[in-house]
Amino acid sequence: MDYEIPIRQVRVLIADMATPPLIDDQTLQTYLELQGWADGSRWAVKRAAADALEAIAVSEVLVSKKIRTQDLTSDGPAVAEALRKLAGGLRGQADDEDPDLGGVFEIIEPGGGRLEAEEWRVL
Repeated sequence: MDYEIPIRQVRVLIADMATPPLIDDQTLQTYLELQGWADGSRWAVKRAAADALEAIAVSEVLVSKKIRTQDLTSDGPAVAEALRKLAGGLRGQADDEDPDLGGVFEIIEPGGGRLEAEEWRVL
């Protein structure tokens, strides 16, 4: 497999290497495009993988639910929560790598008003 192809990189991050895959190539391509891959942003791969994990999580909750039988227990909501945490971790990594998001804050100089403990008097 050629792991330089963005769709395959997304598949590796979401562990979707089975045949047939859980998510088709067209859907993964859409996630990549929505996250800005067209301009070559490498962090878009991680954001697309996060989107894919969240889609799998939603599917898990809708399909599996929480099921208990005599000898089988399936906890779809717990699996979905774990997938959401993984998606959050990937988004955090992407945010750390994205130079447009890194360290964005603004210092606002204090105005020439009164000090915090200074009395306010009406003359």
